[in-house]
Amino acid sequence: MGIRDGRAYISNLQAHPKDVRLRGRRVTDVTADPAFAGAVASMAMLYDIQCQDGMREKMTYREAETGEDCGLSFMMPRSRDDLVRRREAMRVWAEATFGLMGRSPDFLNSAVLAFAEAPEFFAEGDARFAANVQNYYRYCRDNDLFLTHAIVNPSVDRSKSSSQQTDAYAHLAVVEETKDGLIVRGAKMLATHGPTADEILVYPLPNSIRPGEERYALAFGIPTDAPGLRFICREPFDMGDQNPWDHPLGARFEEPDAMVIFDDVLVPWDRVFLYGDVARGNTLFPRTWQQGHTGHQTAVRGLVKCQLMVALAIAVTRSVKADAVVHAQEQLGECLGYLQLIEGAILLAEDKAVTTAHGTLRPALEPLQALRYHIPRFYERMVHVTQVLGSGSILSNPTEADLLSDAGADIRRYYRGADVEAERRIRLSKLAWDATGTQFGQRQLQYERFYGGDPVRAGALLYTANDHSRLLAMVDRALQWP
Repeated sequence: MGIRDGRAYISNLQAHPKDVRLRGRRVTDVTADPAFAGAVASMAMLYDIQCQDGMREKMTYREAETGEDCGLSFMMPRSRDDLVRRREAMRVWAEATFGLMGRSPDFLNSAVLAFAEAPEFFAEGDARFAANVQNYYRYCRDNDLFLTHAIVNPSVDRSKSSSQQTDAYAHLAVVEETKDGLIVRGAKMLATHGPTADEILVYPLPNSIRPGEERYALAFGIPTDAPGLRFICREPFDMGDQNPWDHPLGARFEEPDAMVIFDDVLVPWDRVFLYGDVARGNTLFPRTWQQGHTGHQTAVRGLVKCQLMVALAIAVTRSVKADAVVHAQEQLGECLGYLQLIEGAILLAEDKAVTTAHGTLRPALEPLQALRYHIPRFYERMVHVTQVLGSGSILSNPTEADLLSDAGADIRRYYRGADVEAERRIRLSKLAWDATGTQFGQRQLQYERFYGGDPVRAGALLYTANDHSRLLAMVDRALQWP
């Protein structure tokens, strides 16, 4: 089939109703529910973009195995030009959502690509697992499926490992093996877009499984409508009643987040990628280069999102000519500098790409890991600068209904800026507040803080996972007498 458009995406959701719980009720058709309308429409928009005249060439490649046009995020890069093509395609989708949708399809497309690129790792557990992961990659690629994932254990008692929890199935585990597959029970989080995705991936985080916890060591991919699988959603910020004039971002780019419950779900053997191997479960990330390919997409999306925030900071400051003040200029210059650092690290990851034994190319991990750690901090600083420079003006604005009422004349007179009409300044302020201060904006901030996992461990990894010999050699050289 190859790529699909938005209508095909929506039709597939309708053809596969799932068990979704929201505000005390069960939702089966997410395409018809107002709580998911914005998310479904935005995702459908992305699929439509890749099918548009003039965009298809930029967003797809011809797959030799099938002769079909497939999404570039599924393409195994074999040259630096291929990495650049993937980056440019990922940027198209990121710009369409201003980087605000952290789970656009290209993220997990990149994850299954990484798995398929490392069949030898999965074959160490069972030759079937290597075939399974490559077949799954082809299945997702050829049907242009939208995947979510749930890889974090619920925070029940963080002082204890999975097997030490009071409830043995507080964390997802295997109940039994059958001739048809594995029966799994327990929970995982946080499945962003879980209710609006076609498939769900589960795999362990690095060093998250202790010896003796073999039944917690598993990786697989199954449909989101699998029997016994259900999603418990957080409270939505938009029930389809937000006016885009007043909530220009939240009304369009709200992403549902959900806890995933596995109630004795059957995972067929041909969907199992890893099982019962603690050592391999703990090393899946580095040995499959999963963080390299997904980190490439993450960095591109993060750059676009940070560009939006810096643009908002500049625009709200200019609307009242506060950018004439040197203190404002210094803060804006600081944020502009962060954009250069992000873009530079992306290009460095491409320039230092590593060739695999299979002849494919992986972006260098070190610059991308640095961005995983620093982008949340850059972004948080950008949010702060936007709020401070925007002052109280970005939250004290009337609604569109007020502007259209008999108070409209006063609003147009007193809400104007420096050479900026009142309506534009109000809408600009609402845009800035929706990005930084509303429930939607605060979710965006919290999402980025923990996007790369525990930020302390992420920072420590920059130290423990790198070779310091060249740096330390400089110290030895400096200590040498002439």
